[in-house]
Amino acid sequence: MLNTLIVGASGYTGAELATYINRHPHMNITALTVSAQSNDAGKLLSDLHPQLKGIVDMPLMPMSDISAFTQGVDVVFLATAHEVSHDMAPKFLDAGCVVFDLSGAYRVNDAAFYETFYGFTHQHPQLLEQAVYGLAEWSREALKEAKLVAVPGCYPTAAQLSLKPLIDDDLLDLTQWPVINATSGVSGAGRKAAMSNSFCEVSLQPYGVFTHRHQPEIATHLGTQVIFTPHLGNFPRGILETITCRLKAGVTAQHVAQTFNDAYGDKPLVRLYEKGVPALKNVVSLPFCDIGFAVQGEHLIVVATEDNLLKGAAAQAVQCANIRFGFAETQSLI
Repeated sequence: MLNTLIVGASGYTGAELATYINRHPHMNITALTVSAQSNDAGKLLSDLHPQLKGIVDMPLMPMSDISAFTQGVDVVFLATAHEVSHDMAPKFLDAGCVVFDLSGAYRVNDAAFYETFYGFTHQHPQLLEQAVYGLAEWSREALKEAKLVAVPGCYPTAAQLSLKPLIDDDLLDLTQWPVINATSGVSGAGRKAAMSNSFCEVSLQPYGVFTHRHQPEIATHLGTQVIFTPHLGNFPRGILETITCRLKAGVTAQHVAQTFNDAYGDKPLVRLYEKGVPALKNVVSLPFCDIGFAVQGEHLIVVATEDNLLKGAAAQAVQCANIRFGFAETQSLI
């Protein structure tokens, strides 16, 4: 049994992690923590997330001294802000824990990336080199030995699952950059109240145009440039991405279908559509990424959808942990 700590447990992703770990037969929650300054400290997780009443009624403990929570802990999930994960991960690693970081603090092995896109100077370049990027379907062997796993961003997960097999099989004419139009529900902004994510104020709108930090994350790990435009939608959860590409001359819909089947035919958390394209409702509250496509001449449109809190965060983190420790990949997820 792996003793497991969830840091930043009060948020939407933290609650999803607690749900998965609570029902995991090989993991045991030792504590749920929040920052020492959090207004949620001392409350029960089920007070904040009533769907967990009678399921996870554990208190949210204030964390001021990390060493007070590391005794006997095997696994740590960091559902924390980037700067917080940046500082905490090395301390948990020094204590012998395997760390799954759901922030962006270790996703790209380039210290300059963090100054440009995250606004802080990265102090742990050696950990950037060691961190395994946890795009689970593509990182299986590296995950098996990982001490620090950087769980991909929600938008980059769907984008890379869609594009990586096509790029690796050399099906795309990359002189025309893939164009990713993506829309997310407001839960991606977290629980903290703000005018920008108030349901009465949210209207379908692009944001971070040409400046969103997920664009360089996607481009770095795909090895090619992309145009990425995120949108905020007035619905609670889920992401849908419509990706427009150009195929190389002679590449057919059959080639595309075969490439996707070769990549994901044995991957339980990616569901492929033989006909048509997926809708957001198909994946909400489920741990899957659904992918469909259409071809017209040399033009390819791929549609991918996932729950931003699950396959885009908590479910992928647990999937990575299952691979890391040799459990069934979908343990507690399905």
